[in-house]
Amino acid sequence: MKPLGGGWDEALGELFADERYLKIREFLKHEYSNYVVYPDMYDLFNCFRFTPLSEVKAVILGQDPYHEPNQAHGLCFSVKKGVALPPSLQNIYKEMKTDLGITQPNCGDLTKWAKEGVLLLNTTLTVREHRANSHSKCGWAWFTDSVIKIISDKTENTVFILWGGNARSKTPLIDEKKHLILQSVHPSPLSAFNGFFGCRHFSKTNDYLVKCGKQPIDWQL
Repeated sequence: MKPLGGGWDEALGELFADERYLKIREFLKHEYSNYVVYPDMYDLFNCFRFTPLSEVKAVILGQDPYHEPNQAHGLCFSVKKGVALPPSLQNIYKEMKTDLGITQPNCGDLTKWAKEGVLLLNTTLTVREHRANSHSKCGWAWFTDSVIKIISDKTENTVFILWGGNARSKTPLIDEKKHLILQSVHPSPLSAFNGFFGCRHFSKTNDYLVKCGKQPIDWQL
C-alpha cells in the first residue's frame, strides 16, 4: 500500500500491523478478485489522503460506500464528478442551503470539503456491487472505530457530525470534553424530515470552530 501521508501512516501504523487488519486484507483480495467491489482499491483510503490528521476540523461519518457503478471514491456521501446526485446528498445540499444560504451544487464530489479539513469517513470502507452493507461484517467496524478513537485522542476541538443510528452509535468513542458532537437522523429520504432538515450542523460546526480559534470551513463547492 502506498503511504497515506498527512501523519496517518504513523497514527494508523499499529492498526495496519494488527492481525485483524491482515484478515481484512485477505478478505478484500478475494472480493476484488472475484466480484466488482467499490470503491476502486486505489481510492479505498482517500479520506485520509485528502485530509491530514493535524488539519482535521470535522468528521462526517457515513455507513458504507455507494454500491452502484462510478459512485464511490473513498469519501462518504461523495460521488465522482458527472455522476447523478444520490438522494441523501441532495438532502445534505438542501440543508446546507437552508442553513448557510449556499446555492445547491450540481456536482456531488466533496473532495473540496476533505481539503478544507472535513474527514469524510465511512464506518465500512468497501462494498460489493449492488449489495449494500455486504462488507459490514468483514472487520471494518473494528478498524474505523479505532480511527475515530485515534482522532478523538490526538486532536483538539474537532466536530463529530453523526447522521443516523449507525453513526450515532459511535458516540462512546469520542471524548465529549474535548470535542463537539452533533447528532441527527440520517439525511436519506426515509428520515430527513424527522430531524435532519433544520439541524443546522453546518453553521453550528463553524460557530464552534471560530469559538475555539480555528478557521471555519468553507462549505461552498
